[in-house]
Amino acid sequence: MIFGIALSLIAISSYGQKKKVDQSSVQLIRNATVVLNYGGKEFLIDPMLAEKGAYPGFEGTANSHLRNPMVELPVSAESLLNSDAVIVTHTHPDHWDEAAIKMLPKGKTVYAQDQQDAEVIMSQGFKDVRILTDSSRYENISLQKTFAQHGSDAAFANPQMAEILGHASGVFFSQRGQKSVYFAGDAIWTKDFESNLKKLNPDVVVLNTGYAQVNGFGAIIMGKEDVSKVHQVLPDATIIAVHMEAINHCILTRKELLDYVKQMGIADKVIIPQDGQVINF
Repeated sequence: MIFGIALSLIAISSYGQKKKVDQSSVQLIRNATVVLNYGGKEFLIDPMLAEKGAYPGFEGTANSHLRNPMVELPVSAESLLNSDAVIVTHTHPDHWDEAAIKMLPKGKTVYAQDQQDAEVIMSQGFKDVRILTDSSRYENISLQKTFAQHGSDAAFANPQMAEILGHASGVFFSQRGQKSVYFAGDAIWTKDFESNLKKLNPDVVVLNTGYAQVNGFGAIIMGKEDVSKVHQVLPDATIIAVHMEAINHCILTRKELLDYVKQMGIADKVIIPQDGQVINF
């Protein structure tokens, strides 16, 4: 099912199968786990590969009685192991889980957001761990790290919560002759994020929009109103909404977001993919 189709930019293919393709594409796997085919290379982003219900819900968050992930992978985990490189925007377990750590080949190129995360990933046995910067490259593809504030100012003013939330990041992909793609990461709307949008001016924005809630501190990632804000800043960009209906504390549903973008008159610019769906561009 396709929930918003930007026909001038993107074509949607059938889903449920995982394979490399020649053209650029985004495939939502589940939650924030995405496969990006770009410039002839395949990137696995934020792999969470466990079976349904493998982990307890996040303590102190909405619906913590539910086990994570709440849904199964739409493809086999083994089919996700042959990417050219892995990008870990941060090491929270819904972006880099025990199953991914165990299953991914230890010689795989892995990009981490900073030295601290790189050391964690190296301690897990990975040999080729690279730190993302604002000028990183994978062969002839530019990978630009961006800052993502993973919670409100009030949350980060609380030392315990600040330690739990930690640092997060986004990644901007660009290559001559290709449409640019911005993975915003686990972020809330801030002035810095808005400035990034204006500076980068991406053709495609992949937003984590599950509106994840921490008890007493509110949202730690974006929600439906943020989709509208992105459209207001980048009216020509296509927005792909992910990180929904897979983790206990993400309370925004696909249906609610669909109803909202229809109400706002921006459904032609917003794609809300199902797990496994491939979006070609």
